[in-house]
Amino acid sequence: MSDRTDLSRRLLAEGVGSFFLFATVIGSGIMAENLAGGSEAVALLANTMATGAMLFVLITMLGPISGAHMNPAVTLVAASRSELRWPDAAAYIAAQIGFGILGAWAAHLMFDLPTLQLSVKARNGLGQWVGEAIATFGLILTILGTVRHRPHWVPASVALYITAAYWFTSSTSFANPAITVARSLSNSFAGIAPNDVPPFVVAQLVGAFLAAVLAKLLFVVEHNH
Repeated sequence: MSDRTDLSRRLLAEGVGSFFLFATVIGSGIMAENLAGGSEAVALLANTMATGAMLFVLITMLGPISGAHMNPAVTLVAASRSELRWPDAAAYIAAQIGFGILGAWAAHLMFDLPTLQLSVKARNGLGQWVGEAIATFGLILTILGTVRHRPHWVPASVALYITAAYWFTSSTSFANPAITVARSLSNSFAGIAPNDVPPFVVAQLVGAFLAAVLAKLLFVVEHNH
C-alpha cells in the first residue's frame, strides 16, 4: 500500500472519529440539558458518561488505523516524538477540525437547532486556564504512559481519564484544541464563547508540552545491551 493511500485511510479514520466524538459531546450536552430539569449536575453527568463511552469505542475501533488522536494536542506530541511526520500531522489536524465541526453541525441538525450558531457561554479566568492545562497534561501523560506499559488498555485509560477530568477540573476538561473550536460554534450546554477559545488552546498546548517532557523522564524505553 502506498504512503498516500495509507495516509488517506488514516485521515478518514481521524475524520470519522472526530465527527462522532464531537457530535457526542455536543449532542449529549443538548439532550442532557433538555432532560435534566435544570440540574446542571445531572446534565454534566450525562454528558460525561456519553463522552467517556464514545471515546472507548472510537479508540478501540480506529486506534489500529490512525492512532485515534481526534485531538491536535495528541497529534502535535506524536509529531514531536517523531511518531508522525509533520506534514501528516498538519493533515491530521485539518481532518480533526473539519470533520469535528461537521459533527457539531450534525448534532444541531438532529435536535432541530440552527446549524450555524456561536456560543455565548463565557469560560475564562485563571482557574479555567489552569484547569485546561492540567486536563491536557493528564490526558497526554495517560496516553504516553499507557501506550508504553499497557497498550491494550489505551481505550479504557483515555475514556476513564476524561470521565474523571470532566469532574475534577474547573473547565470540565476540553483538553482538545479542535473540540474547543467546534464547541465555540454551538450555543449549547457544551459551548464556549469564541473569544475564550485562544487562551484555552494556549493552556492546552502548554499542558501537552509539559506532559511530553515529563513522559521522557518517566516512561524510559530500556534498551537491551
